[in-house]
Amino acid sequence: MSQFSHILFDLDGTLTDNTQGIKNSLKYALNKMHVDGYSEAIMDQFIGPPLQWGFSNLFGLNERNTKLAVEYFREYYGENGWHQNEPYDGIFEMLAELDAQGKKMYIATSKLEKYALQIMKHFEMDKYIIRLKGADYGGKKATKSQIITDLLEMQQLTPSEQIVMIGDTVFDIQGGKENGLSTVAVNYGFGNEEELRNENPDYFADDVDELYEILSA
Repeated sequence: MSQFSHILFDLDGTLTDNTQGIKNSLKYALNKMHVDGYSEAIMDQFIGPPLQWGFSNLFGLNERNTKLAVEYFREYYGENGWHQNEPYDGIFEMLAELDAQGKKMYIATSKLEKYALQIMKHFEMDKYIIRLKGADYGGKKATKSQIITDLLEMQQLTPSEQIVMIGDTVFDIQGGKENGLSTVAVNYGFGNEEELRNENPDYFADDVDELYEILSA
């Protein structure tokens, strides 16, 4: 079994289920942009990747309109969406156990950093987390790979197999691999199982209990 000393978690779809908040924020933004006729499946794909990627690649918005849509999304999310959220069953217990084992835990998320911090404090999960790194406001460093790189540099961590990135989308697994880390894909979040398995993560967890077994000493 693995011996991970440092653990990097994604947030949405890995620690918390923010489906309702994200979808409501997305609907608000698309309505403001006069975009309609989109499917539920497209909305599902929007959850997880950076906002800029989602508006551009899933809804075909150009750079200017993508920037505007992100502003509308954050307008709603900052007021209502961030607290339309719920930790997955077993997450509190897992974090407490890992902390007791001496694991060093961090958050690497494509969510705007200030909202991610609000969520962690709201659910009192911040006490287990050494450092949270999220997207900057302009989206210039919003890729998951860059966010992980920045977090490692901030904490002066040298990439190794003893550091693991955990997430529910291909962006998490790709970002972990590009930074020379071990990876765990979780199958209870927003990602597509087939796409996740195609990225060949080092471990695959169907639920929080399986994730804990992989991460515990």
